[in-house]
Amino acid sequence: MALSRLARGGLAGVAGAAAGALAQFLMVVVVTRAFPIEQAGAFFTAVALTLMAAGVARLDAGNGLIFFIARAQTYDYRGVSGYIRAALVPPVALAVAAGVLLHPMLGVLAAAVPLVVCADILLAATRGFGSMRPTVLCDGLLLPVLQLALVAGAAWLGDPGRLPPAWALPYVPVVVLAAAGLRGRAPRTPYLPGTGRDLWRHTAPRSLAGAIQAVFQRLDIVVVAALGGPAQAAVYTAATRFKVVGQLAGQGLAQPVQPRLVRALAEGDLARARQLYQTTTMWLVLLTWPVWLGYALVAPWLLRIFGQEYGSAVPVALVLAGTMMLATACGTVDVVLTAAGHTTASLGNLAAAVAVTVLLDVALVPAHGALGAALGWAGGVVVKNLLPLWQLHQRYGLRPFGRHSLSALSWAAT
Repeated sequence: MALSRLARGGLAGVAGAAAGALAQFLMVVVVTRAFPIEQAGAFFTAVALTLMAAGVARLDAGNGLIFFIARAQTYDYRGVSGYIRAALVPPVALAVAAGVLLHPMLGVLAAAVPLVVCADILLAATRGFGSMRPTVLCDGLLLPVLQLALVAGAAWLGDPGRLPPAWALPYVPVVVLAAAGLRGRAPRTPYLPGTGRDLWRHTAPRSLAGAIQAVFQRLDIVVVAALGGPAQAAVYTAATRFKVVGQLAGQGLAQPVQPRLVRALAEGDLARARQLYQTTTMWLVLLTWPVWLGYALVAPWLLRIFGQEYGSAVPVALVLAGTMMLATACGTVDVVLTAAGHTTASLGNLAAAVAVTVLLDVALVPAHGALGAALGWAGGVVVKNLLPLWQLHQRYGLRPFGRHSLSALSWAAT
Protein backbone atom coordinates (compact mmCIF):
# COMPACT_ATOMS: atom_id res chain seq x y z
CA MET A 1 0.00 0.00 0.00
CA ALA A 2 2.83 2.41 0.88
CA LEU A 3 4.59 1.59 -2.39
CA SER A 4 1.34 2.17 -4.25
CA ARG A 5 0.92 5.60 -2.63
CA LEU A 6 4.50 6.45 -3.51
CA ALA A 7 3.88 5.35 -7.10
CA ARG A 8 0.77 7.52 -7.38
CA GLY A 9 2.63 10.51 -5.95
CA GLY A 10 5.62 9.90 -8.19
CA LEU A 11 3.53 9.48 -11.32
CA ALA A 12 1.56 12.62 -10.48
CA GLY A 13 4.80 14.53 -10.08
CA VAL A 14 6.21 13.17 -13.33
CA ALA A 15 2.95 13.90 -15.18
CA GLY A 16 3.04 17.50 -13.99
CA ALA A 17 6.72 17.66 -14.88
CA ALA A 18 6.03 16.35 -18.39
CA ALA A 19 3.28 18.90 -18.97
CA GLY A 20 5.49 21.67 -17.65
CA ALA A 21 8.43 20.54 -19.78
CA LEU A 22 6.26 20.50 -22.90
CA ALA A 23 4.97 24.01 -22.19
CA GLN A 24 8.51 25.29 -21.61
CA PHE A 25 9.71 23.64 -24.81
CA LEU A 26 6.90 25.27 -26.77
CA MET A 27 7.69 28.63 -25.18
CA VAL A 28 11.29 28.39 -26.41
CA VAL A 29 9.99 27.46 -29.88
CA VAL A 30 7.71 30.51 -29.87
CA VAL A 31 10.50 32.87 -28.84
CA THR A 32 13.09 31.50 -31.26
CA ARG A 33 10.66 31.54 -34.19
CA ALA A 34 9.24 35.00 -33.47
CA PHE A 35 12.38 37.00 -32.67
CA PRO A 36 15.92 37.32 -34.05
CA ILE A 37 18.46 34.97 -32.49
CA GLU A 38 20.21 37.79 -30.59
CA GLN A 39 16.95 38.98 -28.97
CA ALA A 40 15.97 35.42 -28.08
CA GLY A 41 19.39 34.82 -26.51
CA ALA A 42 19.17 38.04 -24.48
CA PHE A 43 15.74 37.02 -23.12
CA PHE A 44 16.88 33.50 -22.22
CA THR A 45 19.93 34.91 -20.44
CA ALA A 46 17.80 37.36 -18.42
CA VAL A 47 15.44 34.55 -17.37
CA ALA A 48 18.41 32.39 -16.35
CA LEU A 49 19.78 35.22 -14.19
CA THR A 50 16.36 35.72 -12.59
CA LEU A 51 16.01 32.06 -11.67
CA MET A 52 19.61 31.95 -10.50
CA ALA A 53 19.02 34.90 -8.16
CA ALA A 54 15.82 33.33 -6.83
CA GLY A 55 17.58 30.01 -6.31
CA VAL A 56 20.26 31.69 -4.24
CA ALA A 57 17.80 33.82 -2.24
CA ARG A 58 15.49 30.98 -1.27
CA LEU A 59 18.28 29.55 0.95
CA ASP A 60 16.90 26.05 0.33
CA ALA A 61 14.28 26.81 2.98
CA GLY A 62 11.75 24.60 1.22
CA ASN A 63 13.76 21.42 1.75
CA GLY A 64 14.45 22.36 5.34
CA LEU A 65 10.73 22.90 5.85
CA ILE A 66 9.91 19.49 4.36
CA PHE A 67 12.36 17.92 6.82
CA PHE A 68 10.71 19.48 9.89
CA ILE A 69 7.11 19.06 8.72
CA ALA A 70 7.70 15.37 7.95
CA ARG A 71 9.20 14.85 11.41
CA ALA A 72 6.41 16.86 13.07
CA GLN A 73 3.80 14.38 11.83
CA THR A 74 4.61 12.24 14.89
CA TYR A 75 3.51 15.11 17.16
CA ASP A 76 0.33 16.03 15.23
CA TYR A 77 2.21 18.90 13.53
CA ARG A 78 2.59 20.79 16.80
CA GLY A 79 4.42 24.08 16.16
CA VAL A 80 4.57 23.57 12.40
CA SER A 81 3.09 26.98 11.57
CA GLY A 82 6.05 28.55 13.35
CA TYR A 83 8.43 26.61 11.11
CA ILE A 84 6.61 27.90 8.04
CA ARG A 85 6.94 31.51 9.20
CA ALA A 86 10.59 31.00 10.12
CA ALA A 87 11.26 29.51 6.68
CA LEU A 88 9.57 32.35 4.77
CA VAL A 89 10.88 35.56 6.31
CA PRO A 90 14.68 35.48 5.64
CA PRO A 91 14.48 34.17 2.03
CA VAL A 92 11.72 36.58 0.99
CA ALA A 93 13.60 39.52 2.54
CA LEU A 94 16.78 38.47 0.74
CA ALA A 95 14.84 38.05 -2.51
CA VAL A 96 13.41 41.57 -2.26
CA ALA A 97 16.92 42.97 -1.70
CA ALA A 98 18.23 40.95 -4.67
CA GLY A 99 15.39 42.24 -6.85
CA VAL A 100 16.22 45.84 -5.97
CA LEU A 101 19.91 45.32 -6.76
CA LEU A 102 19.21 43.51 -10.03
CA HIS A 103 16.52 45.87 -11.30
CA PRO A 104 18.92 47.97 -13.43
CA MET A 105 20.02 44.77 -15.19
CA LEU A 106 16.80 42.74 -15.32
CA GLY A 107 14.06 45.39 -15.30
CA VAL A 108 10.61 43.86 -14.80
CA LEU A 109 12.07 40.39 -14.20
CA ALA A 110 13.65 41.64 -10.96
CA ALA A 111 10.16 41.86 -9.43
CA ALA A 112 9.69 38.14 -10.07
CA VAL A 113 12.56 37.12 -7.77
CA PRO A 114 10.59 37.31 -4.47
CA LEU A 115 7.55 35.76 -6.13
CA VAL A 116 9.59 32.75 -7.30
CA VAL A 117 11.05 32.33 -3.81
CA CYS A 118 7.70 32.59 -2.04
CA ALA A 119 6.02 30.12 -4.41
CA ASP A 120 8.84 27.60 -3.99
CA ILE A 121 8.70 27.62 -0.18
CA LEU A 122 4.91 27.49 0.08
CA LEU A 123 4.65 24.58 -2.36
CA ALA A 124 7.44 22.74 -0.52
CA ALA A 125 5.43 23.10 2.70
CA THR A 126 2.42 21.39 1.10
CA ARG A 127 4.67 18.50 0.03
CA GLY A 128 5.90 18.22 3.60
CA PHE A 129 2.31 17.40 4.54
CA GLY A 130 2.36 14.63 1.94
CA SER A 131 0.29 16.37 -0.75
CA MET A 132 1.58 16.54 -4.31
CA ARG A 133 -1.56 18.11 -5.80
CA PRO A 134 -0.67 21.81 -5.23
CA THR A 135 2.80 21.33 -6.74
CA VAL A 136 1.48 19.42 -9.77
CA LEU A 137 -1.35 21.85 -10.45
CA CYS A 138 0.43 25.14 -9.69
CA ASP A 139 4.07 24.55 -10.60
CA GLY A 140 3.62 21.75 -13.13
CA LEU A 141 0.58 23.01 -15.03
CA LEU A 142 -0.67 26.50 -14.22
CA LEU A 143 2.68 28.32 -14.23
CA PRO A 144 4.18 27.00 -17.50
CA VAL A 145 0.86 27.08 -19.37
CA LEU A 146 0.20 30.70 -18.38
CA GLN A 147 3.77 31.64 -19.29
CA LEU A 148 3.40 29.97 -22.67
CA ALA A 149 0.10 31.75 -23.36
CA LEU A 150 1.37 35.21 -22.38
CA VAL A 151 4.72 34.79 -24.16
CA ALA A 152 2.85 33.65 -27.27
CA GLY A 153 0.78 36.83 -27.02
CA ALA A 154 3.93 38.93 -26.82
CA ALA A 155 5.32 37.10 -29.85
CA TRP A 156 2.09 37.67 -31.79
CA LEU A 157 2.41 41.41 -31.06
CA GLY A 158 6.06 41.25 -32.18
CA ASP A 159 7.26 43.20 -29.15
CA PRO A 160 10.30 41.73 -27.32
CA GLY A 161 9.76 44.25 -24.51
CA ARG A 162 6.60 42.36 -23.50
CA LEU A 163 8.43 39.06 -23.00
CA PRO A 164 9.72 39.74 -19.43
CA PRO A 165 6.33 40.71 -17.91
CA ALA A 166 4.66 37.85 -19.80
CA TRP A 167 7.07 35.40 -18.18
CA ALA A 168 6.91 36.95 -14.67
CA LEU A 169 3.19 37.66 -14.22
CA PRO A 170 2.03 34.00 -13.83
CA TYR A 171 3.94 33.70 -10.55
CA VAL A 172 1.31 35.92 -8.87
CA PRO A 173 -1.59 33.42 -9.05
CA VAL A 174 0.79 30.57 -8.18
CA VAL A 175 1.76 32.27 -4.90
CA VAL A 176 -1.89 33.00 -4.06
CA LEU A 177 -3.03 29.44 -4.78
CA ALA A 178 -0.07 27.87 -2.95
CA ALA A 179 -0.85 29.92 0.15
CA ALA A 180 -4.52 28.97 -0.07
CA GLY A 181 -3.63 25.29 -0.42
CA LEU A 182 -1.47 25.46 2.69
CA ARG A 183 -4.05 27.10 4.95
CA GLY A 184 -6.15 23.99 5.32
CA ARG A 185 -3.16 21.77 6.13
CA ALA A 186 -1.04 23.76 8.60
CA PRO A 187 -2.69 24.00 12.04
CA ARG A 188 -2.07 27.43 13.53
CA THR A 189 -0.17 26.84 16.77
CA PRO A 190 1.87 29.11 19.07
CA TYR A 191 5.40 29.89 17.96
CA LEU A 192 7.60 27.56 20.01
CA PRO A 193 10.91 28.85 21.42
CA GLY A 194 13.90 27.83 19.32
CA THR A 195 11.86 27.09 16.20
CA GLY A 196 13.79 29.43 13.93
CA ARG A 197 17.11 28.41 15.43
CA ASP A 198 16.42 24.70 14.90
CA LEU A 199 15.20 25.23 11.34
CA TRP A 200 18.15 27.31 10.24
CA ARG A 201 20.74 25.25 12.11
CA HIS A 202 19.65 22.31 9.98
CA THR A 203 19.13 24.32 6.79
CA ALA A 204 22.19 26.60 6.88
CA PRO A 205 24.69 24.16 5.30
CA ARG A 206 22.09 23.23 2.71
CA SER A 207 21.31 26.91 2.08
CA LEU A 208 24.75 27.40 0.63
CA ALA A 209 24.43 24.12 -1.23
CA GLY A 210 21.07 25.25 -2.62
CA ALA A 211 22.63 28.50 -3.77
CA ILE A 212 25.43 26.61 -5.51
CA GLN A 213 22.86 24.26 -7.06
CA ALA A 214 20.89 27.23 -8.40
CA VAL A 215 24.06 28.66 -9.91
CA PHE A 216 24.98 25.26 -11.35
CA GLN A 217 21.59 24.86 -13.06
CA ARG A 218 21.72 28.21 -14.88
CA LEU A 219 25.41 29.12 -15.04
CA ASP A 220 25.97 27.53 -18.44
CA ILE A 221 23.56 29.87 -20.24
CA VAL A 222 25.03 32.95 -18.59
CA VAL A 223 28.61 31.86 -19.35
CA VAL A 224 27.77 31.18 -22.99
CA ALA A 225 26.21 34.64 -23.29
CA ALA A 226 29.22 36.29 -21.64
CA LEU A 227 31.91 34.40 -23.57
CA GLY A 228 30.14 33.51 -26.81
CA GLY A 229 27.45 36.18 -27.19
CA PRO A 230 23.62 36.09 -27.09
CA ALA A 231 23.34 34.14 -30.35
CA GLN A 232 25.34 31.23 -28.92
CA ALA A 233 23.25 31.46 -25.74
CA ALA A 234 20.08 31.07 -27.82
CA VAL A 235 21.52 28.04 -29.66
CA TYR A 236 22.61 26.46 -26.38
CA THR A 237 19.23 27.10 -24.71
CA ALA A 238 17.35 25.54 -27.62
CA ALA A 239 19.58 22.48 -27.83
CA THR A 240 19.49 21.84 -24.09
CA ARG A 241 15.80 22.61 -23.62
CA PHE A 242 15.13 18.91 -23.20
CA LYS A 243 17.44 18.99 -20.17
CA VAL A 244 14.42 20.16 -18.22
CA VAL A 245 12.70 16.83 -18.98
CA GLY A 246 15.24 14.92 -16.91
CA GLN A 247 15.41 17.58 -14.22
CA LEU A 248 11.64 17.78 -13.82
CA ALA A 249 11.18 14.00 -13.96
CA GLY A 250 13.78 13.62 -11.21
CA GLN A 251 12.12 16.38 -9.25
CA GLY A 252 8.69 14.84 -9.79
CA LEU A 253 9.87 11.54 -8.31
CA ALA A 254 11.97 13.14 -5.55
CA GLN A 255 9.17 15.33 -4.22
CA PRO A 256 6.89 12.53 -2.92
CA VAL A 257 9.76 10.30 -1.77
CA GLN A 258 11.72 12.95 0.15
CA PRO A 259 9.50 13.06 3.30
CA ARG A 260 9.44 9.24 3.39
CA LEU A 261 13.22 9.08 3.12
CA VAL A 262 13.58 11.57 5.96
CA ARG A 263 11.35 9.48 8.22
CA ALA A 264 12.99 6.18 7.26
CA LEU A 265 16.53 7.43 7.85
CA ALA A 266 15.56 9.29 11.05
CA GLU A 267 14.16 6.00 12.40
CA GLY A 268 17.23 4.05 11.28
CA ASP A 269 15.17 1.98 8.84
CA LEU A 270 17.91 1.42 6.28
CA ALA A 271 16.00 -1.36 4.53
CA ARG A 272 13.10 1.00 3.85
CA ALA A 273 15.46 3.73 2.62
CA ARG A 274 17.10 1.23 0.27
CA GLN A 275 13.72 0.20 -1.12
CA LEU A 276 12.70 3.81 -1.74
CA TYR A 277 16.00 4.71 -3.41
CA GLN A 278 16.18 1.69 -5.72
CA THR A 279 12.51 1.87 -6.67
CA THR A 280 12.60 5.54 -7.64
CA THR A 281 15.86 5.06 -9.54
CA MET A 282 14.36 2.33 -11.68
CA TRP A 283 11.26 4.39 -12.35
CA LEU A 284 13.45 7.33 -13.33
CA VAL A 285 15.40 5.19 -15.80
CA LEU A 286 12.25 3.65 -17.27
CA LEU A 287 10.64 7.04 -17.73
CA THR A 288 13.57 9.04 -19.09
CA TRP A 289 15.96 6.77 -20.99
CA PRO A 290 13.54 6.32 -23.92
CA VAL A 291 13.27 10.12 -24.09
CA TRP A 292 17.04 10.61 -24.22
CA LEU A 293 17.61 7.86 -26.77
CA GLY A 294 14.82 9.25 -28.93
CA TYR A 295 16.18 12.79 -28.60
CA ALA A 296 19.65 11.67 -29.70
CA LEU A 297 18.15 9.99 -32.77
CA VAL A 298 15.84 12.78 -33.93
CA ALA A 299 17.93 15.80 -32.85
CA PRO A 300 19.06 16.69 -36.41
CA TRP A 301 15.42 17.19 -37.41
CA LEU A 302 13.95 18.32 -34.10
CA LEU A 303 16.35 21.23 -33.59
CA ARG A 304 15.25 22.80 -36.87
CA ILE A 305 11.88 23.48 -35.25
CA PHE A 306 13.56 26.42 -33.55
CA GLY A 307 14.84 27.79 -36.87
CA GLN A 308 17.55 27.12 -39.44
CA GLU A 309 20.23 28.78 -37.26
CA TYR A 310 19.75 26.11 -34.58
CA GLY A 311 20.45 23.05 -36.74
CA SER A 312 24.18 23.20 -35.94
CA ALA A 313 23.58 22.25 -32.29
CA VAL A 314 23.28 18.48 -32.85
CA PRO A 315 26.58 17.71 -31.00
CA VAL A 316 25.22 19.64 -28.00
CA ALA A 317 22.09 17.47 -28.04
CA LEU A 318 24.16 14.27 -28.12
CA VAL A 319 26.25 15.38 -25.14
CA LEU A 320 23.06 16.26 -23.28
CA ALA A 321 21.42 12.88 -23.96
CA GLY A 322 24.42 10.82 -22.87
CA THR A 323 25.01 12.86 -19.73
CA MET A 324 21.38 12.74 -18.61
CA MET A 325 21.27 8.97 -19.05
CA LEU A 326 24.26 8.65 -16.72
CA ALA A 327 22.73 11.08 -14.22
CA THR A 328 19.36 9.31 -14.10
CA ALA A 329 21.10 5.97 -13.57
CA CYS A 330 22.41 7.41 -10.28
CA GLY A 331 18.85 8.18 -9.19
CA THR A 332 17.86 10.90 -6.72
CA VAL A 333 21.23 10.45 -5.08
CA ASP A 334 21.62 13.94 -3.59
CA VAL A 335 18.10 13.80 -2.14
CA VAL A 336 19.03 10.58 -0.32
CA LEU A 337 22.25 12.12 0.97
CA THR A 338 20.51 15.20 2.37
CA ALA A 339 17.62 13.15 3.76
CA ALA A 340 20.25 11.29 5.76
CA GLY A 341 21.34 14.63 7.22
CA HIS A 342 24.64 14.96 5.32
CA THR A 343 24.03 18.51 4.15
CA THR A 344 27.68 19.52 4.51
CA ALA A 345 28.81 16.66 2.26
CA SER A 346 26.18 17.69 -0.28
CA LEU A 347 27.56 21.23 -0.16
CA GLY A 348 31.07 20.00 -0.91
CA ASN A 349 29.84 17.89 -3.81
CA LEU A 350 28.00 20.81 -5.40
CA ALA A 351 30.96 23.12 -4.93
CA ALA A 352 33.19 20.59 -6.69
CA ALA A 353 30.67 20.27 -9.55
CA VAL A 354 30.47 24.04 -10.05
CA ALA A 355 34.27 24.34 -9.98
CA VAL A 356 34.62 21.67 -12.67
CA THR A 357 31.93 23.33 -14.79
CA VAL A 358 33.51 26.78 -14.58
CA LEU A 359 37.00 25.50 -15.39
CA LEU A 360 35.79 23.54 -18.40
CA ASP A 361 33.59 26.43 -19.59
CA VAL A 362 36.42 28.92 -19.45
CA ALA A 363 38.66 26.52 -21.33
CA LEU A 364 36.15 25.37 -23.96
CA VAL A 365 33.47 28.02 -24.58
CA PRO A 366 35.67 30.66 -26.31
CA ALA A 367 36.75 28.13 -28.93
CA HIS A 368 33.72 25.85 -29.17
CA GLY A 369 30.78 28.03 -28.12
CA ALA A 370 27.63 26.11 -27.16
CA LEU A 371 29.35 22.71 -27.48
CA GLY A 372 32.06 23.83 -25.05
CA ALA A 373 29.38 24.84 -22.54
CA ALA A 374 27.65 21.48 -22.96
CA LEU A 375 30.91 19.65 -22.22
CA GLY A 376 31.52 21.84 -19.18
CA TRP A 377 28.02 21.18 -17.88
CA ALA A 378 28.46 17.44 -18.50
CA GLY A 379 31.66 17.39 -16.45
CA GLY A 380 29.88 19.07 -13.56
CA VAL A 381 26.93 16.66 -13.74
CA VAL A 382 29.26 13.65 -13.58
CA VAL A 383 30.94 15.02 -10.45
CA LYS A 384 27.60 16.02 -8.89
CA ASN A 385 26.23 12.49 -9.19
CA LEU A 386 29.21 10.19 -8.73
CA LEU A 387 30.54 11.82 -5.55
CA PRO A 388 27.33 11.36 -3.49
CA LEU A 389 26.86 7.91 -5.02
CA TRP A 390 30.25 6.86 -3.65
CA GLN A 391 29.52 8.50 -0.26
CA LEU A 392 26.19 6.69 0.16
CA HIS A 393 27.79 3.38 -0.72
CA GLN A 394 30.63 3.93 1.77
CA ARG A 395 28.40 5.05 4.66
CA TYR A 396 25.24 3.01 4.22
CA GLY A 397 25.90 0.44 1.53
CA LEU A 398 23.18 2.04 -0.60
CA ARG A 399 23.20 1.46 -4.34
CA PRO A 400 20.82 2.78 -7.02
CA PHE A 401 20.04 -0.72 -8.30
CA GLY A 402 19.34 -3.94 -6.43
CA ARG A 403 16.58 -6.42 -5.62
CA HIS A 404 14.04 -3.61 -5.18
CA SER A 405 14.62 -2.58 -8.79
CA LEU A 406 12.87 -5.80 -9.81
CA SER A 407 9.79 -4.87 -7.79
CA ALA A 408 9.67 -1.54 -9.61
CA LEU A 409 9.84 -3.40 -12.92
CA SER A 410 7.07 -5.72 -11.80
CA TRP A 411 4.89 -2.79 -10.78
CA ALA A 412 5.52 -1.07 -14.14
CA ALA A 413 4.54 -4.24 -16.00
CA THR A 414 1.18 -4.53 -14.23
